Amino acid sequence: MAKTVLVVDDDPTQRRLMQAVLEKQGHVFQGAHDGDSGLAAVKRGGIDVVMLDMIMPGMDGVETLEAIKAREPDLPVIMLTAQGGIETVVKAMRAGAVDFFVKPASPERIAVSLRNALKVRDLSGEVARLTKTRSGQLGFADMIAGAPAMRQVVRLGERAAKSNIPILVTGESGVGKELVARSIAAASDRAGRPFVAVNCGAIPENLVESTLFGHEKGSFTGAVSKHLGKFQEADGGTLFLDEIGELPLDMQVKLLRALQEGEVDPVGSRRPVKVDVRIVSATNRDLAEQVKTGAFREDLFYRLNVFPIEVPSLARRREDIPALVRHFIARFNAQEGKCVLDATGDTMDLLARHEWRGNVRQLENAVFRAVVLSDGDYLTPEDFPQISGLTPTLRDAEPAPAAPPAPAPQARVETLDAASPPAEDDALRVDILDAGGHLRSLEAIERDLIAFAIETYSGRMAEVARRLGVGRSTLYRKVREYDLAVDDFREAG
Repeated sequence: MAKTVLVVDDDPTQRRLMQAVLEKQGHVFQGAHDGDSGLAAVKRGGIDVVMLDMIMPGMDGVETLEAIKAREPDLPVIMLTAQGGIETVVKAMRAGAVDFFVKPASPERIAVSLRNALKVRDLSGEVARLTKTRSGQLGFADMIAGAPAMRQVVRLGERAAKSNIPILVTGESGVGKELVARSIAAASDRAGRPFVAVNCGAIPENLVESTLFGHEKGSFTGAVSKHLGKFQEADGGTLFLDEIGELPLDMQVKLLRALQEGEVDPVGSRRPVKVDVRIVSATNRDLAEQVKTGAFREDLFYRLNVFPIEVPSLARRREDIPALVRHFIARFNAQEGKCVLDATGDTMDLLARHEWRGNVRQLENAVFRAVVLSDGDYLTPEDFPQISGLTPTLRDAEPAPAAPPAPAPQARVETLDAASPPAEDDALRVDILDAGGHLRSLEAIERDLIAFAIETYSGRMAEVARRLGVGRSTLYRKVREYDLAVDDFREAG
């Protein structure tokens, strides 16, 4: 999906020039003739970057910038002016602009400025996410939950957060059960207090009691100091017990007592310790079935399963996949120093149709790999080889010396009488004249030229795009429009 750029400039000629440059670079242009209309466009939403003129009638550029930042502090703004100077630059940057250039600017300068602005936006978003996670403020408003099944999860979570009722979050592995638990904690009256997460399946069996309830110094071999345990760490806040179905039966008894009495018995301690914790547990197992088989205590099950919330699999919330993909692209752009703008429409369709047995976690890892390996502005099906079956072409940093390659077959641009017989060794010709000796349409010539390039480079689409001087997304669109069979030209093996 192309990025939407709002250009606020009182000069209609400058707006038209910027529109031509932006649309040629694949962006969506929106124009505004003054600060008030520009601010109104920002309020309507859907803007990714603002390009703002400094000198305008009414609200000038700096006043408009301040109004935009007051409403959308993370929206990147690039300042434009016909008069450069250090004082102007300092004034714009202090007001919150991410970049500044003098009109008229070259298309290359505009492209670099937009790329940097989007990178700043991704970094700001990642910093905000990490800050909220650290402070326990990452809540339901930060969740991607547009699908009906996820909206039901949010509604249940918001209601449960208003009380101290025990909550059991269920769902397949990788659906985001911990994120739901964190959101419940952030929406409760315990927000800002400790949120302690424990994976019960990852604790060695002989250390479960010490990990959960703590121990005194010298209570067993290796206990060189006092350890509080997860219950005491979470005192006053929320304790998230992930994979609760993995707890050994003897620990289930002690956990039940801690929940009922509101106190824990540290290993080696002479007296119990009072704790005040809100319990949110989670599992990807069928605890009711485990109760039937005797693997899970029935009384503990009823104690935990007071308010169940089922998080749907990714297959049941496919509407959220595009938003999830863009969220992960922004996160990994910030982490890896990349600047991938988005995924192509074909790529989004491909990802939306995939089965995703590993749910959101699998999608996250797939996008991570694609962002790291991508060389373009947009993720393409080739960047997801395990799903698309297409193999990306990566150039070596220092290619090894090799024997000179055989000359590639040359395209014949036919200007003679088209009725004359073609040479037998020509696998494909690019004729510019039809049978009547008239020029063929540009569309027909373009189709033959793309087909010739695909055959010449054995279906290696990255190389074809580079040789033709077009983006890979444009090339794939042309291939679909002309119904070209790429697989027929790929080298075997």
